[in-house]
Amino acid sequence: MNRMSSLSEVATDIERRKKEHIEICLNEDVEGRGEGTGFDRYRLRHLALPEIDYSAIDTTTEFLGRRLKTPLMVSSMTGGTEEASRINLRLAETAERRGWAMGLGSLRAAIEQPSNAESFKVRKFAPNIPLLANLGAVQLNYGYGIEECRRAVDWTEADGLVLHLNGLQEVFQSGGDVDFSGLLRKIERLCRESSFPIGVKEVGFGIDGETARRLTDIGVAFIDVAGAGGTSWIEVEKYRSADEVRRSAAKAFQDWGMPTAECIKEVRAELRDGRIIASGGMMNGVDAAMAIALGANVVSFGRALLAPALQVGEELERLFERIEFELRTAMFGIGAANIPQLSSTNRLQRL
Repeated sequence: MNRMSSLSEVATDIERRKKEHIEICLNEDVEGRGEGTGFDRYRLRHLALPEIDYSAIDTTTEFLGRRLKTPLMVSSMTGGTEEASRINLRLAETAERRGWAMGLGSLRAAIEQPSNAESFKVRKFAPNIPLLANLGAVQLNYGYGIEECRRAVDWTEADGLVLHLNGLQEVFQSGGDVDFSGLLRKIERLCRESSFPIGVKEVGFGIDGETARRLTDIGVAFIDVAGAGGTSWIEVEKYRSADEVRRSAAKAFQDWGMPTAECIKEVRAELRDGRIIASGGMMNGVDAAMAIALGANVVSFGRALLAPALQVGEELERLFERIEFELRTAMFGIGAANIPQLSSTNRLQRL
């Protein structure tokens, strides 16, 4: 088999996998069964006399050198198929109107098969928002380097690149890439060689404070904690797998991962000035407010946006608007007139 045939087969397999991921996330129960996101352990303490004008609350912030109307983000989800292209287009258009940041799904599908790159090219629909390209960090052990990373950023006109860590997903995925050895050194080299910021995210099992510190010490610009409490990619791969051992073993990992709230708190304790994205089971603007009060700079929503992004009507726009309203109202309820005040509030209490 020649190299071109091999690449074509890999690309076809990736495309099939992306289609199945979308279908499973839409139709199956793939949430983890552990402690949840951890936000149920916290409350924002109501302030009856907030001494601020609700209509004057300022939710603007900055991320990757661009202004955001609100500290919210569309999480990296999909790409590489026609359906994914439609999803990304609708998410990008809505994110641009509402002033959210946006992450793209893994661009490996485009690297292996350049014709798939169109499904990720949303910059013309979202010219003003921060946009993140995305690749699996493990691919640095399978032939990827600075050129592939540059290509991902250049193709998408992104403001930076996020490398995702998905070790357990790869283990449960048939034929997954499971050599995660020596990645810290390769990420460090990438940070030195790149002209764009590089971040690192998990895919739903969390990043702890010590790992975040090791990553930022080598030049990583931001951390997306991507904690437990939302989609479990072990559960997703269970539905795809024909391997009975893996399907059965998935049950033992239903409660695997660190709750998102605790990841944020732990990473912020390690990174006093670092940029933190909070994702993992985010459902509403009150979750977002608590995440920012715990130390996040930006809060990212994933699977909650997926089904509305496939609808023709205004459901996606209304969902964005609802989350923004909830965040603003939570800020009003504790007397936080802007994002810095929310970040430094003393009205978040642990139950």
